[in-house]
Amino acid sequence: MTGRSLRRGELAVALLLPIALVNAVGFILPVLNLARMSLNRALPGGGVETALTWENWTALAGDRFYLSLIGNSVAVSLGITLTTLILSYPIALYLYRASGRWRTFLTVLVISPLLTSAVVRTYGWIAILADNGPVVSVLKAWGITPPRLMFNINGVFIGLTEILMPYMILALLAGFGRLDPRVEEAARTLGASPWQTFRRVILPLTLPGIALGCLLCFVLAVSSFITPKLMGGGRVFLLATEIYDQAIVTLNWPLAATLSMLILVIFGAALWAYSIVLRRLD
Repeated sequence: MTGRSLRRGELAVALLLPIALVNAVGFILPVLNLARMSLNRALPGGGVETALTWENWTALAGDRFYLSLIGNSVAVSLGITLTTLILSYPIALYLYRASGRWRTFLTVLVISPLLTSAVVRTYGWIAILADNGPVVSVLKAWGITPPRLMFNINGVFIGLTEILMPYMILALLAGFGRLDPRVEEAARTLGASPWQTFRRVILPLTLPGIALGCLLCFVLAVSSFITPKLMGGGRVFLLATEIYDQAIVTLNWPLAATLSMLILVIFGAALWAYSIVLRRLD
């Protein structure tokens, strides 16, 4: 029995070793390199002095611009996540209850945006939301003067919400396993109204999917670069765009590495909050 258990352990190690090596080379080593780079000192002209200093971290903690940048990035990401959830939840619920070819067709519609590059979709939104684009033109024809929708936070919000909706829908569908139509029928039989059935039966049973979708969309939103850079027009400052500017424009690699590690800290906090939510749901 001991020999059989030993062979099973060796087999498990052999199966896990390749993915462990890939994670070590592709994730752990780069993260360690970023952590080490964040402790270096930036020199004028783009040079880097090898050191062990917390100057970059203390500079972030004492600079109002970076503190507001962090708070704004988190707030915008939370707002995008909430909006994405509100727009995606009815679609996911309807798709979960659909059947047959209609469900297959709807699933293809949900997944199809993921087959298009985020850059292409972003440029599409730039054309749609531009000052002379169709959205603004239609609103002006109706006598409505809309706020500017491009090259500001409005455009970034709209673009990221649309881009993240497929991820939210798929995550919600993955977490709808607890939803049983018979429970809804029982609630209605006992006299519950449609709103009461949703609030007391459907919503609690789908909370794991909501938590998963919110985690995924928040992580993607807070680390997004393409859409804020293009649709923000250089006027929207978020963590990802600031990392790019520090690394490519000002050549301050230690500060860029520090901001990158800060995003990982935010990811860790989001995972910690997600684990707490799951424990309370169980």
